[in-house]
Parts: sequence; C-alpha cells; structure tokens
Amino acid sequence: MTAFTHVPRRSLHHRPLHRRLALVGAVAAGGLLLAGCGGNDDTKGMDHTGAKESTAASEATASSTAGTFNDADVTFAQMMIPHHEQALEMARLADDRASNARIKSLAGQIEKAQDPEIVTLKSWLKEWGEPEKSSGAPSDGMPGMDHDSDGMDGMKGMDHGSGGKSGMGGMMSEQDMRKLEAAKGPAFDRAFASMMIDHHKGAIDMAKDEKKNGRNAKAKKLADDVVKNQSTEVTTLRTLLDRL
Repeated sequence: MTAFTHVPRRSLHHRPLHRRLALVGAVAAGGLLLAGCGGNDDTKGMDHTGAKESTAASEATASSTAGTFNDADVTFAQMMIPHHEQALEMARLADDRASNARIKSLAGQIEKAQDPEIVTLKSWLKEWGEPEKSSGAPSDGMPGMDHDSDGMDGMKGMDHGSGGKSGMGGMMSEQDMRKLEAAKGPAFDRAFASMMIDHHKGAIDMAKDEKKNGRNAKAKKLADDVVKNQSTEVTTLRTLLDRL
C-alpha cells in the first residue's frame, strides 16, 4: 500500500502570510501555463469547421449558379435543336451528291459537331423541365425529324424562310432544300456552300444572343463554341465557293 503522509489541516493557515501568497501565485501561474499549452494543442488538432463550411457554401453557390437558367437559355436550346437538325439534313445530302472533296469533308465535320450538340441541348431542356419546342418553333415537319430515305417528304407545307415565322435566321425554305436535293456534282457543291454560309450565319447570330442574354454557364459556353467553330467554317466555305 502507498504510504500516506498526514498533513495537519491547520498547517497552511499557520504559515507566514508571504509564503501563502507565494504559493497561491505559483498555483495560478501554473494554471495559466497549462491553459496556454492546452490552447495550442487544440489549435493544432482542431477541425476548422467554420472554414470548411465557408468553402462548402462557396462550392454550393457555384454549382447552383451553373445550374440556373433563364428564358434566353431555354429559347436558345429550343431554337438551336431544329436549326442543327436542318444543318444535318443538308450535310447528309453531300454524301452522294457532292463532287468536291473539301465539301464532303466539311459536311462530315458539321455532322460530327452538331449531332452531339443536339443531344446536349435536349438533355438541358429535360433537366430544366422545359419542352423541346417553343410556341414559335417550326412544326413536326422540320428537316431532321422522321423523314423518308430522301429526307424531304416531312417538309411539305413548311415555311422556313430565313429569319421568317420560325424566328430562326438562316433556316432554308422548302424550296431551298428541294433545290439542294435535286443538285449533283459542282452544282450541288456551289448550292451547299452558299446555303450553309447563310445557315451558319443564322446560328452564329442566335449564339451571340445567348452569350449576351443567357444565364446558364454551360449554355453560354456552347454558344461560344458555335460562334467560334461556325465562323471558321463560314470562312472556309467562302473560300471554297470562290473556287467552285
């Protein structure tokens, strides 16, 4: 057993006053020292909850901003889908009608770029809870939607006039599309280049409007890509048209 030394209860009170004061001071100083050390240890191992919450809030705000949208975003997606679909119809005609290798190559490039963009635009509208067609969009006869092998029958009765009722600049009319379908060889190459220039210019105008008035970050990024890529293609088409 541990030895226990009995200290008389009154021994402390019988000590001189200066010794009692010194002892109290030493105890108090020791307590402060321990408190200071404890504070340092807590800082080293502490979970900076406030900082983490601030970071999480910032990330949540950024994510929320990226997911927000406005009417301009919805209109851009709704209009660009049929606009791209008509471009695909035009590009697919080049496969067995174009005679110029550059025209065929550019048509394939248009298909490769715009087909995935249509999928993306449709997914955004679904995510936003918005229909794929606006009240001002063309009817179901739009090129690119359930055509026969020639891709033209579904266009009967449509009015695509450039910048016309559909509100989409650069859209080809039924007559324009039939003219392109009927052409072959150099005649097709020239018609394709001329029509696609106008078609691209309409898409570029729509994309610029989205960049200016849209709110959704992803939609604005796609619009920026449309402006850059299709502007480059317009330059190429103009060069080709001068040589055809």
